[in-house]
Amino acid sequence: MADDPDTLPAPPEARDPDAPTHPAHDLSTGLKSYEGHPAAVSATGKDPVNLPMIRHWCEALGDANPAYTGPEAIAPPTMLQAWTMGGLGGPGGMGGHTGRAQAYDELLALLDASGCTSVVATDCEQEYLQPLRPGDEITFDTVIESVSDRKTTKLGTGHFVTTRTDVRVGETLVGTHRFRILKYAPAQRKKTPPPPSPRRPRPVVNRDNAGFWEGVEQHRLLIQRCTACAALRFPWLPGCAHCGGPDWDTVEASGEGTVYSYVVMHHPPFPAFDPPYAVVLVELAEGVRMISNVVGTPYDKVRIGMPVRLVFQAYDGDLTLPVFRAAEEASAAEEAAV
Repeated sequence: MADDPDTLPAPPEARDPDAPTHPAHDLSTGLKSYEGHPAAVSATGKDPVNLPMIRHWCEALGDANPAYTGPEAIAPPTMLQAWTMGGLGGPGGMGGHTGRAQAYDELLALLDASGCTSVVATDCEQEYLQPLRPGDEITFDTVIESVSDRKTTKLGTGHFVTTRTDVRVGETLVGTHRFRILKYAPAQRKKTPPPPSPRRPRPVVNRDNAGFWEGVEQHRLLIQRCTACAALRFPWLPGCAHCGGPDWDTVEASGEGTVYSYVVMHHPPFPAFDPPYAVVLVELAEGVRMISNVVGTPYDKVRIGMPVRLVFQAYDGDLTLPVFRAAEEASAAEEAAV
């Protein structure tokens, strides 16, 4: 490739006598020299225009126009391209109906050499000149109608290539199908830094539970105790569920407990959590139960009745939560720390 992206060596000399030849020159001039040359091999429709295909088309699109049924039926104009297609087993190429001509392959190769290695279909246009009727035998040929100058799009810079397929019945032109693609060099995407890791949801602190969260900040798990009947309660509530007494004090949990029950969360995913993970209901030694996580133990190793021990774990640098570790693992960590 030459240093100037818009100036390239000439493509190899065409073997097809109808294909253009040109010396090394400006890329745009080289591309435009292909205008008017065949894009696909001329062919005959695989099937004549017929009522069964018209019926299937109308049923698929929900089109009940009476013009498409009965002895005087015509084909829906928008079926124009359908009569040129070779079917699932037919040869590939322009619109799926026939093989590409050498000039079109050379044009695409020239665009590839210029760095326009990506392609996207942009639009198509159809012009209907005469209705098609069951029994009509169609022929068609496709040419390279135009190649644009270099254009800049959000996808990148490149050239729009328009091919035109003329559809005939006998010598009569009945319709035209234009198909346009953009062959382009992909734009360089700016690398964006990865988004920050999602933060753990923050607890809602109110006047009824503020004392609990104050204890957590001090690495203490506080349980409410009714001063009237001594019943313990968790989570914190404004009054005793046993006697209705409004007054209470607290006791500090020892931190010993067992897994009373658990579920493994797979879906839906939630920011800051990496499923699957176990959500456990821990029964504390004091007799109350609380929902938390078991850390340091794979979710599929958590079991009902598993002894656990309270630990306080920091998240996001400014959030502390009471969680649990398997008792054996917690003891091993304590011994290692000593």
